[in-house]
Amino acid sequence: MKKLLFALLLLASAASAKTPDEEDILDKTLDSGSPYYHTALMMRYNAGDATLTDEDYHYLYYGYAYQDEYKPLETNPYLDKVLLLAAAIDPERPNVETLEALISAGQDALAKDPFSPKLLNLMAFAYGALGDTAQERAYSDRTNGIIRTILASGDGLTQSSPRHILMFDHALDVLAAEGLPADKSRIVSRTVEFVPLVTPYVVEGKKRKGFYFDFGRIYRNKPEGYTYKRDRTWQFNNLKPREYK
Repeated sequence: MKKLLFALLLLASAASAKTPDEEDILDKTLDSGSPYYHTALMMRYNAGDATLTDEDYHYLYYGYAYQDEYKPLETNPYLDKVLLLAAAIDPERPNVETLEALISAGQDALAKDPFSPKLLNLMAFAYGALGDTAQERAYSDRTNGIIRTILASGDGLTQSSPRHILMFDHALDVLAAEGLPADKSRIVSRTVEFVPLVTPYVVEGKKRKGFYFDFGRIYRNKPEGYTYKRDRTWQFNNLKPREYK
């Protein structure tokens, strides 16, 4: 039985970080003559184009913040349905009808959040369980491309070098993909949150208690009095990621 997939990724170092440059992203993603024109990139992404590079994913992900479709504070009514269906799946004996229902609901949910790592990962799992290896690999590529993009945006170890996200849930999904269960986050500035880990770990002799994430894009057009309700991560029902060799 194929399990949830995810190619484990190394953390991007501060030296290799590709912090989003808003002026650069605007110039390149809104210019129809640019190789990073967002409409064209989105067509390739939705078509499962395996030739998309990390540079393409950088402009695809952060350029989405300037598209009319980007509405990060709207509820996603299809997400709960996806998670409920996924939670009911026996990973060793998945029901075909449930898998097909998950894919249908997942496509609706992705229309609201096309770069959600947990949704992309669940779609890859469902297609793989149905034996559609082409779609499984396509969704796996999307999952890994988005997570690499977020990891490359900053090391997340300080408030001045946060990882940049388009949705709060993306931060939790990245940490879940790294096998780092997160505790309740706290806001530390107008645009940065700190997400503590349930269990700190040691890297190069230093204890890492959590990671910083820049959520500034989410609240650019925040409605007055809006309160965000954080969602769940993609880890449940003992479905574990698998690695492509």
